[in-house]
Amino acid sequence: MSSANATPARTVDEHIHRRRWAILGVMVISLLVVVLDNSILNVAIKTIADPDKGLGATQSQLQWAINSYTLVFAGLLFTAGILGDRFGRKRTLVFGMVIFGIASLLSAYSQSPEQLIAARAVMGFGGAFVMPATLSIISNVFEPHERPKAIGIWSGAVGLAIAIGPITGGVLLDHFWWGSVFLINVPIVVVGIVAMLVLVPDSRDPNPGRLDPIGVALSIAGLVSLVYGIIRGGDAGWSSPEVLGTIAVGLAILVFFVWFEQRSDHPALDVSFFRDRTFSAAAGAIGLVFFALMGVTFFMAFYLQSVRGYSPLQTGLLLLPLAVAQLMFSARSSVMVKRFGVRAVTTTGMVVVGLSFLVFLAMDRTSPIWILCVVFFFQGAGMAHVMPPATNAIMASLPREKAGAGSAVSNTVRQVGGALGVAILGSVLSSVYRDKISDDLDKLPPNVPKGPAGDSVEATLSLSHRLGEQGLGLVDPAKDGFIDAMHAASIGSAVVALIGAVVVFMWMPRRAGGQTAPEAGHSPKPAEEKRSAKV
Repeated sequence: MSSANATPARTVDEHIHRRRWAILGVMVISLLVVVLDNSILNVAIKTIADPDKGLGATQSQLQWAINSYTLVFAGLLFTAGILGDRFGRKRTLVFGMVIFGIASLLSAYSQSPEQLIAARAVMGFGGAFVMPATLSIISNVFEPHERPKAIGIWSGAVGLAIAIGPITGGVLLDHFWWGSVFLINVPIVVVGIVAMLVLVPDSRDPNPGRLDPIGVALSIAGLVSLVYGIIRGGDAGWSSPEVLGTIAVGLAILVFFVWFEQRSDHPALDVSFFRDRTFSAAAGAIGLVFFALMGVTFFMAFYLQSVRGYSPLQTGLLLLPLAVAQLMFSARSSVMVKRFGVRAVTTTGMVVVGLSFLVFLAMDRTSPIWILCVVFFFQGAGMAHVMPPATNAIMASLPREKAGAGSAVSNTVRQVGGALGVAILGSVLSSVYRDKISDDLDKLPPNVPKGPAGDSVEATLSLSHRLGEQGLGLVDPAKDGFIDAMHAASIGSAVVALIGAVVVFMWMPRRAGGQTAPEAGHSPKPAEEKRSAKV
């Protein structure tokens, strides 16, 4: 028999191999509950900001409601991956799902923005044990030649969550109170846990690393300080000593964190991974594309609901093209990679994402909404050609027993990129909007309590509603000011995505480890198997 038709030697237990697709389905459910929550929140933030229907959260509090989850999630991913490698990935997955479900209940019944921020942080703690376990389990139950397809389906679940999340959130907000968008997580968690206990095998690293509590504490402290300073900059101004000081402290802690990890024999973040240019370029692509995307989705809810007047359900339906594109292209991205190479596919995807953000510059208060639907479709298609190939490139560059650590790095850069996107682009949005609306607020009589009316378009419109006829003059300036702020944030998103395209083009190899050209006619030994032979 020719080598072209040879079947690769099986390295996965036969019983596990037979139910691998059912296991993948359970991992998709686990991923769905984590991603679904954030996609629902994007639709709900306008309602949560409403002082009557929600909690009256300010724009900075909304940013923290998103980022408290993200920062705890990102800070604990390394440790969660190591704990999964040490104690078993199935155990840590179940533990994370339980915590996530309990925290969802706490979020649903929060009585203030501060309580919601704290409950969301607990959700991030649970999510940190879910995300890396799903990807490392997939890496252990699928043979190398099937793994890219499995990871493509896993990544496609993000698109599914983006599809059903906003629509589900819209239906819930049309019929129930805002907390229902968190309560919906509980039945999904219960179904997922039962399926895990029945179907999912346990696995662990035979030589797991030691825990690094100092490294974890440094990473969280540095990220929180940096993000706090950035978010505060949108409120207090970028020249404020408080803003500059906290940003400087955050950067200093993160630099010390990297220095400490380089010298540790059991680092939370193995910085030696980044010596592999494939690993570094793929991680950079993931972080930068999520920076751009999360910043845009943060302000898009206000554009569609506060400026254009769409309901939460209509907003969810308008986001559907982005999700459909991800579902259509994610699972098939591996075919494109085999044909054109990982560098060409991911670079093209980043360029498409970057250029799509520039189209927002043409959007105003009366633009045809179908233009936005087309933009969302291209954004989803671009992401579908970045996330699966980049994720697979990361996993293929590491030995199988380090799957937990590789998954942790992949998801950490995604979450940190998203957190910085919300913080930086949200602060740009807040700063520009405050400058645009300040003159109109100053025209109000001195006896009118303005409160936080200049913080966001929703706060300004709420003040306008309370003032009645006296406040009608604020409506048009508020909406026009938000459009200008949205344009500024869109430019930032486009620049970041196009920088990502340059990074990928310059440092990603044409074909990653384990990838072969279609004309090669054989299946070379994957990079992770080669490395496993050395350890």
